[in-house]
Amino acid sequence: MNYRFPVRVYYEDTDAAGIVYYANYFRFMERARTEWLRELGYEQDDLRARHGLVFVVRRAEADYLHPARFNDLLWVECDLTDRGRSSLTIGQDICRQSDDKLLCRGSVQLVCVDIERFRPMSIPAEILEKMNEG
Repeated sequence: MNYRFPVRVYYEDTDAAGIVYYANYFRFMERARTEWLRELGYEQDDLRARHGLVFVVRRAEADYLHPARFNDLLWVECDLTDRGRSSLTIGQDICRQSDDKLLCRGSVQLVCVDIERFRPMSIPAEILEKMNEG
């Protein structure tokens, strides 16, 4: 599975030095994961309503290699790198589209949580199946 989502850097994403503020890379990663789920046929609110689950971030890390700047077009990639009974680890690279330069390499571990008890639960088989296909 590998998914690419395009992002343009807006002025609001940058800091006083004119580069993307470090925390905004995690916002870009979140958008890409949401769109990846959407492409697989799952809306976040539908997962909650139909399956009684949400995916929550347990761990997030990032290595910042090169700066992104205002108006850059980026690719934010999602790659399922590990899967457990109730968790997923998504590798997320952020590259500049113009030269395919790797700017940020991230990893986000998600846990599938029962929304009523807010306890880990098994990821439904149909969702895992689609993730493995996609």
